[in-house]
Amino acid sequence: MTTEADAANELMRLAKAIAHHNRRYHADDAPEISDAEFDALVRRNNQLEAAFPQLVRADSPNAQVGAAVEASPLRKVTHAKRMMSLDNAFADEDVEDFVARVRRFLNLTADTPVALTAEDKIDGLSCSLRYENGELVQAATRGDGQVGEDVTANVRTIAEIPQRLKGVVPALFEIRGEIYMAKADFEALNARLLAEADDPEKARQFANPRNAAAGSLRQKDASVTASRPLRFLAHGWGEVSDLPSESQFGVMQAIAAWGVPVSPFLKTVGGAAGALTHYREIERLRADLPYDIDGVVYKVDRLDWQERLGFVAKAPRWAIAHKFPAEQAETTLEAIDIQVGRTGKLTPVGRLKPVTVGGVVVSNVTLHNRDEIARLGVRPGDRVKVQRAGDVIPQIVSNLTREDARAAYAFPDHCPECGSEAAAEEGEVDVRCTGGLICPAQRVERLKHFVSRAALDIEGLGEKTIQEFFDQGWLHSPADIFRLGEHRAEILGRDGWQEKSVDNLLKAIEAKRAPDAARLLFALGIRHVGAVTARDLMKNFTTLQHLRDIASSEAGEVELTQIDGIGPVVAKALREFFHEPHNIEVWEDLLRQVAPPDYVVEIRASSVSGKTVVFTGALETMSRDEAKAQAEALGAKAAGSVSAKTDLVVAGPGAGSKLKKAQELGIEVIDEAAWAAIVAAAG
Repeated sequence: MTTEADAANELMRLAKAIAHHNRRYHADDAPEISDAEFDALVRRNNQLEAAFPQLVRADSPNAQVGAAVEASPLRKVTHAKRMMSLDNAFADEDVEDFVARVRRFLNLTADTPVALTAEDKIDGLSCSLRYENGELVQAATRGDGQVGEDVTANVRTIAEIPQRLKGVVPALFEIRGEIYMAKADFEALNARLLAEADDPEKARQFANPRNAAAGSLRQKDASVTASRPLRFLAHGWGEVSDLPSESQFGVMQAIAAWGVPVSPFLKTVGGAAGALTHYREIERLRADLPYDIDGVVYKVDRLDWQERLGFVAKAPRWAIAHKFPAEQAETTLEAIDIQVGRTGKLTPVGRLKPVTVGGVVVSNVTLHNRDEIARLGVRPGDRVKVQRAGDVIPQIVSNLTREDARAAYAFPDHCPECGSEAAAEEGEVDVRCTGGLICPAQRVERLKHFVSRAALDIEGLGEKTIQEFFDQGWLHSPADIFRLGEHRAEILGRDGWQEKSVDNLLKAIEAKRAPDAARLLFALGIRHVGAVTARDLMKNFTTLQHLRDIASSEAGEVELTQIDGIGPVVAKALREFFHEPHNIEVWEDLLRQVAPPDYVVEIRASSVSGKTVVFTGALETMSRDEAKAQAEALGAKAAGSVSAKTDLVVAGPGAGSKLKKAQELGIEVIDEAAWAAIVAAAG
């Protein structure tokens, strides 16, 4: 079972990973993982946020669309109307739930038909085309949804995009859709690039049609774009002065009549049953389509209903993308490597004979742990079936040669990095290195965690830099970060480091000499002590020395468990940490370099002082962390669930079971605006 501390840590990692892959996909046009893998990360994040709503982060992926375009050489464009993303469905039941949610939100009777549009979801680059009096005046990429890149000159080279719309059109109409490259055009482009290269081994080759389309459109020189075979399909609109129809389908028909291509599969369907029938038909034809698609998009057809349904943080309530299931392929498991993580966990990684699955080459697969290897019965040399699933990233589905007479794989009982004993704790499946901070793998991963955004957040000290400085022998413990100034001249002598960048890094480090005590505690990477747990601990002990004194005492574990939110697992982890001599050495060395001030939570007099508050639904003006911090600052306790002890529920859009339970118990319920008024009125 996932604890709150584990959930907070995982949410931090997921936010960072999803933001990274968003940048690689939307801003760099160089994705490192497949859509299915990315969807898996998002689904896991959503599962944790649903289970632990009090842990929803300010940088939650659900508040982000696309990626910022700060590094782009193209001019920035602010969208007049935000370009949103779509929520995903992965099973028939998800589509049925979507239609049911629409019915509930609109308070429709069971016999009221819900018409949807359904069309294939093309795998391209989102683009917005702004027409004024029928003339194309601006084209922009999505970017982060609010700010994109000006690609007007490039788009003018795409034959399928008209410079002037046909017929009678509104004074202002912003058409949105996907710029893509057909499969045959993609293959021809790669062949041409190979033929034109002086050195075939160094020829520029695109990994897939989506990358080729994005790389071709986002060029500073429009002549490069003109030489690439790009196409466009419209799927919606943004800012408009008038609409030619009262339905989604009607507007899309008008866009087609104006000379802009729309999907040949666009049609209206009746409810979930009709949507799923059309989905099956498109899925059947998928492999033979001239372009790549990864699902089907459904939208409520009536525009007045769309208006009433509105939006959540980054997606409309009136639309959903139904993704296709993972594709599978067979290959050979050539080796099993063991990687050691920050907490000493030994994670087995399968090295595969490269195989194409769903258009992407897969060569590595996680095997999770010792038990998963035993369950699959895999050994190097086995023939296996692999898929890129929505639940795991990528995974071995089955072992096709497990009956072959070969010895079972022997999971290591010693750490491959430091040679220390590796064992699983009682009741756990994960095998961990017992070497702690003497293990080089754990040292590097802990240093990366120490400077991460949720920990000390030292700008300029990223994962690659940590590894580089560790390899040079300059970093072994957190305290060494604050001694990097001693290596200024040596850093300057390395590739990529200029005087300004070195000074900026050292300045960022110096700015953390008096860090927040809770962040510093979390940064140390003590097992089971996540960001939320660290705050709970510091609220009770004020200083890190006081916490150490209690955790090191004979009765420490018992006293720690008296703190709200601190259980025996956390108490035991703290006691074990402060009983390891090398941990004490790292701790004391660090505190000679930094001086965190006493941790004090300012309490303002308010009408909710001493009360228990629960936040539920989608908070639109603040994150869950901010809401919880506000409650604590007002002397209230922010709880994660509704009970008879709850005094107040703050309900945002989409509030469900918690709101219902609060109403059943007669608990006072207010909206976000009323909560803001309470905060503003506090002394």
